[in-house]
Amino acid sequence: MRIVYKILAYAVAVEVAVQATVIVLGFAGLGKWVSDGNVFDKAVMESDDLPFPEVVGIIVHGINGGIVIPVIALLLLIVSFFARITGGVKFAAFVLLLVAAQAMLGYAAHDLPWLGGLHGLNAMALFVVALHAARRARPVTADAPASATV
Repeated sequence: MRIVYKILAYAVAVEVAVQATVIVLGFAGLGKWVSDGNVFDKAVMESDDLPFPEVVGIIVHGINGGIVIPVIALLLLIVSFFARITGGVKFAAFVLLLVAAQAMLGYAAHDLPWLGGLHGLNAMALFVVALHAARRARPVTADAPASATV
C-alpha cells in the first residue's frame, strides 16, 4: 500500500503540472486566435464549436480539476489509512483539503476574477504538499521499522 500511496501522491503533483501546462496552452491559443482578428464573447463561450484548436487545453483543465484530481486525492486519503506511513493520513488529508479549496477557487473565480490569483498560489501549495506526501512513503529500511519512519 505504501507504493500505491506514493504513486497517487506523485500523480496529484503531476496533474498539477499538467493543469498549468494545459491552461497556458489554452490561453496562448486564445490570444493568438484573438490577434488573428476573431472576437471572444459570450456567444463563443456558449457555442459547442471549438473556435481554435488550443481550446482543448481549457477543456482538459476543467475536466482534470473538476473530476480527475479530486478522485485521485480521495483515493490517496483512502489508501493512507492502510499504508502505515507516519503522517501519511495527515498529508493525504492536506492534499484533499487543498484540492477542495482549489476547485472552489477555480469555480468562484468565474464570478470574482481576483480569486484566480489565489487559485494559482493554492496550486503551488498543492504541488509541494503532494510531493511531500509522496516522499514520506520512502521504503522502510532494515534498521528503521515502518513506525519509526519520519
